[in-house]
Amino acid sequence: MRYSPQYFRHFFAFLYAIEEINKNPTLLPNITLGYLLHRSMNMEADSIKKTLVLLTGYNALVPNYRCNSKGVLAAVIGDLSSVSSMAVATLTQQYRYLQLHHYMRNLHFTTTSGDEIHFNDQGEFPARFDILNWIYYSFVNVTTNKVGSFSISTSGEAQFTLNDSAIWWHPNFKQIPRSVCTESCPAGYRKVPWKMGPVCCYDCARCPEGEITNSTDMENCIKCLEDQWSNEQRDACIPRTVEFLSFGDALGLVASCIASFFSVVTVGVLGIFIKYRNTPLVKANNRDLSYTLLLSLMLSFLCSLLFIGRPSKMSCLFRQAAFGIIFTIAVSSVLAKTITVLIAFKATKPGSKFRKWVGPRIPSCLVLLCSVGEVLICGIWLILSAPFPDIDTRSETGTMILQCNEGSVFAFYAVVGYMGFLSLLSFAVASIARKLPDTFNEAKFITFSMLVFCSVWVAFIPAYLSSKGRYMVAVEVFAILTSSTGLLGCIFIPKVYIILLRPEWNRKDYLMCRHAIT
Repeated sequence: MRYSPQYFRHFFAFLYAIEEINKNPTLLPNITLGYLLHRSMNMEADSIKKTLVLLTGYNALVPNYRCNSKGVLAAVIGDLSSVSSMAVATLTQQYRYLQLHHYMRNLHFTTTSGDEIHFNDQGEFPARFDILNWIYYSFVNVTTNKVGSFSISTSGEAQFTLNDSAIWWHPNFKQIPRSVCTESCPAGYRKVPWKMGPVCCYDCARCPEGEITNSTDMENCIKCLEDQWSNEQRDACIPRTVEFLSFGDALGLVASCIASFFSVVTVGVLGIFIKYRNTPLVKANNRDLSYTLLLSLMLSFLCSLLFIGRPSKMSCLFRQAAFGIIFTIAVSSVLAKTITVLIAFKATKPGSKFRKWVGPRIPSCLVLLCSVGEVLICGIWLILSAPFPDIDTRSETGTMILQCNEGSVFAFYAVVGYMGFLSLLSFAVASIARKLPDTFNEAKFITFSMLVFCSVWVAFIPAYLSSKGRYMVAVEVFAILTSSTGLLGCIFIPKVYIILLRPEWNRKDYLMCRHAIT
C-alpha cells in the first residue's frame, strides 16, 4: 500500500460502502453484506485463480462444485486493471454472477454524508467524478486537492465544474501549461489528427481552393456554393468572377463591329446587284442564286451576334441551328452556281441535251434539297437533345463561365460535318469548271472562295477544342466571320468592281468578243 496510496483509498471506500449499506435498513432489508478480499497483483492468472477460490472454496478447489458451507456469494468486484477484470468477468459470467452495480437495480438513497446515490433498472450508476489536484511534496508525501467535479444526472444532463484558482502548479511552470500539442488552427485551416499520436495532438492543414473554415479548430472545411469561391485566406466565400463573351469585352466588341460592318457591305452589294440586274454580267451569273447567296451571307454575319452576350435559353437553343442552316444555304447556293456554269457551257454546244436543264428550276431545287438535309439534322438535335444555358466552374479557378451546353456534341459535329461535305463538293465541282470560257465562268472565283472556306473550318476544329470559356465562343464567331467574308470577297467583289468601275466590260458585245477570242 505504501507504493500505491490510491489503492489504500479505494480499500477504505469499499469498507465505507459496505458499512453504509448494512446500516441502512431500506436498502437490503434482512440481508447483511460481508466481503472477502484477495490480492491478485493485477495479473490475469492470479485473478482467475482467486476467482475460482471464491466460487468453490479456499481449501478445496473443485471447479463447478461449491465446497463452502456458509455464506452466499452475491457478486464479484474485479481489479482496477481492465485486463484482469475482463478475465474475471469472463469466468464469473459462466456462473451467472454480475458485477455489484448490476445487482443493485432501481435504488435511490442518500448516504450519511448527504450524497444521493441512484441505480437505474439496468444497475447502472450515473457517472460522478471528482477532479483532483495531486500535490507531491516528496516521494511518500502526497496529498490531493479537489478542484472540480464532473457528473451525469439520471436524466443524462452533464455538469462540469472547475475552480482554476484552487489548482496548485509546480513552481517550474511560469504559466498554465497547455493540454494540446498544437496551437489552435485559425480560420482558413482545418485540424488533421496525428495518426500515431494522442487525440489532443493535430496539425493544421490549409483548406483547398473552393473550401473554407470560418472559425478556429474546425475539423472539416466547408465547400462554397457553386456560384462562390474561397478567398485567398480561405476564411470566407466570395462571388465567383462571371465570364462570357460580352459586347463590352474587347473580343466581343471587335467581333460585333466586324459583323455589323460586313452585313452592311453585303446589303450594299445586294442593292448593286438589284440595281444592275439587267446587265449582262449579273444575268450571266444567275441572278436568283446571287440574291440567295447574298441574303444568306448577310444573315450569317448577323448570326454571329447570337454568340455574343450573356447566354440565354433562346440564344442557346437557336444559335447553332441558325448558323448551320444559314451556312448550308450559302454553300448550297455556291454549289448550285458552279453546276449552273457547267450546264450553261454544255448547253451551248449544238444538239446538246443539256439545253432542257438550263433555267432557274434546277439550281433552286438543288439549294432546297441540300438545305433540307441540314434542317433535318438540326430538327432532330433540337428535339432529342437541345442546347441549354450552363455554368462551367471547373475550367478556370475562381471563375464561373456562362456558356451554352450543346446538349449533344455528336449533333454539333454532324451539323459542321454536313456543311463541310457540301463545301468539299463545291470545291471539287468548281475545280473541274475553272477552265471553262470566262464569259460564263465564275468557277475560278468559286474555287478560291471554297478553298478559303474549307481552310477556315479545318483550322477551326483544333482551335475550338483547345480553347475554353469565352475564347471558345470567340473562335467560332471569327470562323463564321472569316468564312463569310471569304465568300463575299472572292465571289462578289470582282463583279462589283466591274459593275461600278469598269462598266465598259459589262456589255454583251464585249463579253461575246472576249468569249470568241478565248
